[in-house]
Amino acid sequence: MSHQHASAEPGRRPQADAELANAAEKVAEEREHAETLRSRLGLSRRRLLAATTGIAAATALPFTGALAGTAHAASPGRGEVLVPPGKRGIILYTVRDAILRDPLSTPVPSGFRRVLEALAGMGYRQVEFAGYRQHANAEGGADLETVEGARLLRGWLDDNGLQAEGNHGFIPGSWPLTTADLDRFKRTLEIANILGLGHMGTGNDPTNSAYKADWDVAAEKWNTLGAIAAEAGIKLYTHNHDAAYAFLLDSGPLDAQGRPTRSSGVRRLEYFFDISDPAVVHFEMDIFWAHVAQFRHRAYTAPDGSAQSDVFDPLATVLAREKRFPLFHAKDGTSNPAVTNGYDMVPFGTGDIDYHGFFSALRAKGFHNPMYEQDNAPGPDPARSLEYAELSYRHMAALRR
Repeated sequence: MSHQHASAEPGRRPQADAELANAAEKVAEEREHAETLRSRLGLSRRRLLAATTGIAAATALPFTGALAGTAHAASPGRGEVLVPPGKRGIILYTVRDAILRDPLSTPVPSGFRRVLEALAGMGYRQVEFAGYRQHANAEGGADLETVEGARLLRGWLDDNGLQAEGNHGFIPGSWPLTTADLDRFKRTLEIANILGLGHMGTGNDPTNSAYKADWDVAAEKWNTLGAIAAEAGIKLYTHNHDAAYAFLLDSGPLDAQGRPTRSSGVRRLEYFFDISDPAVVHFEMDIFWAHVAQFRHRAYTAPDGSAQSDVFDPLATVLAREKRFPLFHAKDGTSNPAVTNGYDMVPFGTGDIDYHGFFSALRAKGFHNPMYEQDNAPGPDPARSLEYAELSYRHMAALRR
């Protein structure tokens, strides 16, 4: 509708004409933004509509802090919030391209300080580090894994109302521990305390082995490291991928190296749960990779040579020992049985993993710290990982019982 045609209608005020025209223009802009977002996310129009109902305008806004005052109020729906505002987090690996980017090369937020500001403006209140390196031209220099660097980071966290909950950092690979590894591990604990981390861990499984003997060694090491971390007031955690939920080779005929070739049906991490110390060894379930395990690791060969099946249940695994999972990676996926993992990684809230059901079933309300993660968020558009972070925050905030 043109301004001229609208003003010709009897009884209509010029101010109302302008407001109507502005509203129409805004709707057109939102549709254009939504179409651009749909193209970037690779979603159908139907899935985009389902993913962005009630929040399309907000997700189209740039990450300039404009959402800071409206993030929670704009969340649709009623009922109990499933992820409280103070528990909405992101692992910085998701936006690693922005952190490692030369801030002199682009106006898009780059380096730790500017990226933390942008994430806080979206509404995030927690972050998980994935190391402490950034571009050399960013404020503070390339390597902030020092006492001085940690104090700088802590200042930026505090300035933006952010709490650092964890870090995927150094876990000694050797066992028994060397003096050098022990000293380095203690330095990482010192840095963690400066940053105010409640948890410190790794992005890897305790071991990549399929054999019981190697998991026994891993438990001995993690029990020792966990006790050292506990003395510093920090919970040590291991992050798990799908392989950790594959079946342990612990029985049957031995191979040429004297190793068992069949399984009793116990999954590797289930065995580790039992032999690690629950007081000092904790876990971060990557919920995406747990669903990949559900898709991939369904069968094993029993000691008698028979084929057995057992479908993995991520939620039941958590509920059986809920307080050992202080952290989650809230990573979403669209079902795709044609690919090896069974899922394609997508922004949080745009996939098929039932996060509403998962978070609703948790009994320890306010205990868990879910961190949005998306390995493939960086892309050719330098703003993409931050745009995905904003979209994912909105979906996490919108979850209601």
